[in-house]
Amino acid sequence: MSEPLNLVVGAGFSGAVIANLIAEKLNQKVLVIDKKDHIAGNCYDYRDNNGIMIHKYGSHIFHTQSEKVWNFISQFGDFNQYMHKVYAVIDGIETTIPFNFNTLYNVFPKTLAKRLEKKLLERFEYNKKIPILEFLKQDDADLKFLADYVYEKVFLHYTAKQWGVSPDDVDGAVTARVPVYLSKDDRYFQDKYQGIPLNGYTKLVEKMLNHPNVEVCLNTDFREFKNEADKKGKEFAKVFYTGAIDEYFDYEFGALPYRSVNFKFEEHNREFYQQNSVVNYPCNYDFTRIHEYKYYLNDKSDKTVIAKEYSEFFEIGKNERYYPIPKGENTALYEKYLSKAKELKNLYFLGRLGDYKYYDMDKAILRALELFDEVRNA
Repeated sequence: MSEPLNLVVGAGFSGAVIANLIAEKLNQKVLVIDKKDHIAGNCYDYRDNNGIMIHKYGSHIFHTQSEKVWNFISQFGDFNQYMHKVYAVIDGIETTIPFNFNTLYNVFPKTLAKRLEKKLLERFEYNKKIPILEFLKQDDADLKFLADYVYEKVFLHYTAKQWGVSPDDVDGAVTARVPVYLSKDDRYFQDKYQGIPLNGYTKLVEKMLNHPNVEVCLNTDFREFKNEADKKGKEFAKVFYTGAIDEYFDYEFGALPYRSVNFKFEEHNREFYQQNSVVNYPCNYDFTRIHEYKYYLNDKSDKTVIAKEYSEFFEIGKNERYYPIPKGENTALYEKYLSKAKELKNLYFLGRLGDYKYYDMDKAILRALELFDEVRNA
């Protein structure tokens, strides 16, 4: 009887984690395929000619509250103690976001800022995060002014650029990610564990896949691969699919909508281009933000590399899927595909595209860890 062979489609975090666990914990063979010419999916990074670690698909900052996730990922590489901050240009002033007490004093005259701070602390708890749409429900004139200001200057135009629709058409799960933070904590994340892998994400994933039971095939399209496998009568014990679930089923019920992102890279002959790794432009320009990569690992170079980020709708064959668009009708469409998927034996969908769900890296890892436990205990 031949040894069971498992197929993992996609060599990003979701696929790499599940492949590693099957290889290590179950001592089974795993074939990992990916249509890209590299592993690590959208977390892929590399050192350029200047010695700068470039995140090809936008900034990726690892952060988690989960000790389970941290203990797992830490096996494959060391992290620095980088804690992410995001700046935004508001009324021509560069300040921190989410909008907090430091932002308040940066953008308003001191007397006004002090009055607003006093009223905020009388009404809300210190260190509390208030979603912007909830914060808009103010009856005090000063706080209503502040809420309207933050909504327009931080949320409204940025959201329209990022999602291509009015904020009224954006799901609450998205708006909740844009809070007013009643604190002086300038960090973008407050998670216990934060950092950037010292050797990059690609090396982290490479180590995860570097196992005698794992074989990786890049530049391999799943559909073409499956046709060849079917012709040869090749069967897999289990298939873990991290690609788009609607594409797997040939868009039988229609295509699931996504936002895509276009990065325009620039190299500059100076040490730094901006004062922070990420600067958002809510009200200016067509791009949403500028990334400057050398901040993450404190890379030393006389030159610097930036990427201007432009959001756009995903079009099949034209660009990449990035963000599932959270709306009731899209969720209903995904549920149709999920129901169909459940009819198929030994086929599992996971990841942003397989689950049609936005995942931070730690949540993608946790999902793979939990799915492995489900499959192993089934």
